[in-house]
Amino acid sequence: MNDIQATDHGTDEQLRRSLGIGRRSFLSTCTAVAAGAIAAPVLGAAPVLAAPAESNGKAKGHLLVPEDKRGIILYTVRDATGRDPYSTSLPSGFRAVFEQLARFGYRQVEFAGYGQHANAPGGANLENVEGARLLRRWLDEYGLRAQGNHGFIPGSWPLTTGDLDTFKKHLEIANILGMQHVGTGNDPTGSNYKADWDAAAEKWHALGEIARRAGLKLYTHNHDAAYGFLLDGGPLDAQGRPTRSSGIRKLEYFLSITDPKLIWLEMDIFWAHVAQYKFRTYTDHDGATRQNIFDPAGLVTRHNKRYPLFHAKDGVINNTNGQGYDMVPFGTGVIDYTTFFTRVGDPNYHHPMVEQDNAPSSTDPAQSLEHARIGYRNMAALRRK
Repeated sequence: MNDIQATDHGTDEQLRRSLGIGRRSFLSTCTAVAAGAIAAPVLGAAPVLAAPAESNGKAKGHLLVPEDKRGIILYTVRDATGRDPYSTSLPSGFRAVFEQLARFGYRQVEFAGYGQHANAPGGANLENVEGARLLRRWLDEYGLRAQGNHGFIPGSWPLTTGDLDTFKKHLEIANILGMQHVGTGNDPTGSNYKADWDAAAEKWHALGEIARRAGLKLYTHNHDAAYGFLLDGGPLDAQGRPTRSSGIRKLEYFLSITDPKLIWLEMDIFWAHVAQYKFRTYTDHDGATRQNIFDPAGLVTRHNKRYPLFHAKDGVINNTNGQGYDMVPFGTGVIDYTTFFTRVGDPNYHHPMVEQDNAPSSTDPAQSLEHARIGYRNMAALRRK
C-alpha cells in the first residue's frame, strides 16, 4: 500500500459514501477543519495539511512516522465502536471500525477497553479470552496490529488476590491480541509528594515484573499534572509534608527511581505541551522563585528507549482556558510535530497513536471517523526538514 492509497482511500467522494453522510455535511466539516488550521496562531511551525506530493506521486523528504508505525487509540472513535449497528449505516462496533481505519491506512491500534454495543458482532463485552480471540481475528483480517491498552492497573498496594487475578487476565488478553505493551491511561499517582511517588514506584516494579514474565512491557500514560514540580523539601505543612521543590518534575523523579527494564511510558504530547504552558516556575527550598520551562522532546531524548509509545494529539492556542490549548484534529493545530519527531529520532522504535479526546460529536455521528482520517493523512505527511 503506497502513501497516497493509504491516505486518500481512493477519493473524498468514496470516503463520504463509506461514512454514509451527505456531500454538504462532509464539505462543511472539512472546511471547518481547514479554516481552524489557517486561523490558528503559529507556534514553531505551520500546521501540516494534506500530504504533499510530487508529480511522480511521491512526497518529498524522509518519513518521520513509517507507514507500519501509524496508529490510533480507539478512544478517539469510541462513539463508533459503541454505536448500535442496527440504527445507522455508519461503521459500528469493533469489526466495522477496524475495517474503516485500515482503509484510511492505519496499521496499529491501541485499545481503551474492550466494550462495544451489544448488537455489534461478538456482543457487548469482549474483555475475556473468547472476546480477545475474536478481536484478534478481526485485527488480522484488516492488517492491524494491537500495540497496547489503557486497561486495568490495580489501585491497591499491596496487591489483593482479586486485583492480581484481574491484572493477569488482562495480560492474557494482551498476549492473545499480540500486543507488545500493556498499560493504563493514568499517572502512577496524582500526588505532589516524594513519598507517594516512592510507593507508586514500588507497586509498578512489582506489576512490571509480572508483565515481563508474561512477555509484555508495562507502561503508564501521563497527563499534564505528572510534569508538575515534586514537593520534596522546605518547611513542612500542618500534616508534616514538604511545601517546596528542588525543581525536579514528578515524572522525572519517577523515571530516576524506576527500572528501565520493567517500566515504560507513553507521552501524550498534547498534555506535555499543556504542562510546558502551566508549570514554568517553582519555589525552591530556600523560598526563591525559579523558572524552569519544560521541554517535552528533551525529556524523551534523555530517556528515549523508555518511550515506545506516544499519543499524537494536536491543539490551537487558547490563553483563556488555563491549559494554553484547545484540542483539534491531528495536524491542524500548532504543535510542531515535525520538530518533535525529528528531535526524538528512532522512527522505527516509537509507536505514535493519533488521539483526539473531543472527536465524537453529539450532532455529527460521522465526525470522529472523519477526524481519524484527517489525523492519518497528516501523520503520513510528516517529513524531516
